[in-house]
Amino acid sequence: MLQIEHLTKIYGDGTLALDDVSFEVPDGEFLVILGLSGAGKSTLLRCINRLIEPTKGRIVWDGTDIAATSREELRRIRRHIGMIFQAFNLVERSSVLTNVLTGRLGYVNPWRSIIHHFPKEEVDSALRNLDRVGIADLAHKRADELSGGQRQRVGIARALMQEPHLMLADEPVASLDPVLAHSILRYLEQLNKEDGITVICSLHFLDLVRRYASHVVGLKDGQVVFHGLPEEITDQRFKEIYGKEAERITIT
Repeated sequence: MLQIEHLTKIYGDGTLALDDVSFEVPDGEFLVILGLSGAGKSTLLRCINRLIEPTKGRIVWDGTDIAATSREELRRIRRHIGMIFQAFNLVERSSVLTNVLTGRLGYVNPWRSIIHHFPKEEVDSALRNLDRVGIADLAHKRADELSGGQRQRVGIARALMQEPHLMLADEPVASLDPVLAHSILRYLEQLNKEDGITVICSLHFLDLVRRYASHVVGLKDGQVVFHGLPEEITDQRFKEIYGKEAERITIT
């Protein structure tokens, strides 16, 4: 169980990005964070694993308040929280295999990892995860030779190396065409249903939300304006999240 309690984030320039946000995520959920750019989606996800430090509030995961842990304890917790980024965050000049192996940096000897010397069992695991997302044949290609959809699959394989219990996906399909968007989300859905990994994913498109989400949190101006089932998002609810002038865009 993940519990977000009165989470607030104020940036140094005074921007209020999250305003007293509270909700719960039971284990095994595929929760989608829905909202416009600037609504606070990325800030929320990055506060959960403390890539961004919250200003106040609690982030309680399996009884531990992540917001109050020491750096050493946070390092241990992060081992089991995978993160997938909109911009992929790959080392472009390194091989696909090396990028995936960086998902084990919290586990292996740091000096060995610096020189890219990973144990055979870790390499075998990386290859299995690449096979799982359908790109094992690209293991020795450089990351900058891949398409956007392939890069995002590398990101998923890298996150799987952490043996995550929780997967955070920050706009993972924002830069992809509709076919690739569904492909990436189906991989996340598979991990959610087959491996029991809790997924929290930020998205823009309501049609994708209705296809993949088990529950939805709608954010507007840093506040929760909707929390419920995807089928409960009526046109009126959609406008409450996106504004009165919003028009639904269908992605097929």
